[in-house]
Amino acid sequence: MTTTRKTQAPQEDAVEIIPHKWEFKARFRRGSFGWRSQPAIQRVKEAVAEITKVARRNPVLGAEGAVIFLERVSPALEQVDSSSGAIGTAVCNAIRVLVPIIAGAPADARTRTIWLERLFQASVGDDVAYIDILTDYWGELCASKGVASQWADDLIGTTRLALGPDKRLHGYFHGTSACLSALLTAERYDELIELLQHERFWAHKQWAVRALAARGRNDEAIEMAEACRGPWANNFQIDRICEEILLTCGRIDEAYARYGLSANRCGTNVATFMAVTRKYPTKAPAEILADLVKSTPGEEGKWFAAAKDAGLFREALFLAERSPCDPKTLTRAARDHIDRQPAFALGAGLLALYWLFQNHGYKITSPDILAAYNNTIDAAGRTGQIDATVKKINRMATSLMGGNSFAAHILEDKLH
Repeated sequence: MTTTRKTQAPQEDAVEIIPHKWEFKARFRRGSFGWRSQPAIQRVKEAVAEITKVARRNPVLGAEGAVIFLERVSPALEQVDSSSGAIGTAVCNAIRVLVPIIAGAPADARTRTIWLERLFQASVGDDVAYIDILTDYWGELCASKGVASQWADDLIGTTRLALGPDKRLHGYFHGTSACLSALLTAERYDELIELLQHERFWAHKQWAVRALAARGRNDEAIEMAEACRGPWANNFQIDRICEEILLTCGRIDEAYARYGLSANRCGTNVATFMAVTRKYPTKAPAEILADLVKSTPGEEGKWFAAAKDAGLFREALFLAERSPCDPKTLTRAARDHIDRQPAFALGAGLLALYWLFQNHGYKITSPDILAAYNNTIDAAGRTGQIDATVKKINRMATSLMGGNSFAAHILEDKLH
């Protein structure tokens, strides 16, 4: 289902954009990248850095560069292997950085209209779906209620058919998300809610949830979002939006209890812990850590680094005892804290050896094992416990894995 945009730009002179030689332009030509994703990811990051740097000095010129990049990025990446999702993630991250640059640029109406038309055409022609999330930011890109309302008027007819009950007309329309986003920015909340009253697809229904929240109907918004859960819904997004609604209306304890942990999951446990503590500064870090540990039973050791970075040294050692913890992480902790926290360093070193003697760890080498032993002995010397520590290490080596582990073999000369 397609439509043709007929909106004309306002009849006024566009702001003069100073000519600029963008380094990334020569690199982003159609099919300019081969199948390997890492070189392409690096070029995407370089382009974003170049645009961001220019935008600091000249916001309008930076926005023009962002538009050029978004026009070129999908054709340039069409041959890249996207099976790992890494290149798609890199482009999504780029969009999240560039959208505020475009939205915040002090451009006149004609210039912004030209930008929006170019971006819309780029999204329509995005055959490999690298910039398909761009339309989710359409209201923000419009930068004003008036412009957003104009776009909503242009797109709402086809959007209504695409979302309607008539199966002959119901279907995919590339402008649907742009229309819904524009309606929200234009504060046409009732129209948005009515348009989506029969919709079940979360990617669209989220706009009605946001509209209800904007109307102050927060409980209805959360109830609507929860009703969208299912095998095809993005539960992480649902958690994020519901948490945002509760935080915005000051229901902080409820937000934490219901969504605080699930809505802030990141790529690592350390990043997750930091995200939750930043968002809920009134909660004690130890309480947050305990709640996160409970949310992943059997993986207590994986929270060692988060506890250590928060200065919760006793809790960190306790967690590393309860389930396997990466010996290299424990060894680094022992090394880094020998001077300031020798007792903690000793405990971390002993735990590193404990898990090494049970053959835990990824790609463990002889230097890894020797480093764990040496750091442990060094920490023992700082605490005056060398003899007791050596005896403890010997007991571990003989009792765990029957003394037949790789670590016990490497440390044989030191243990006897």
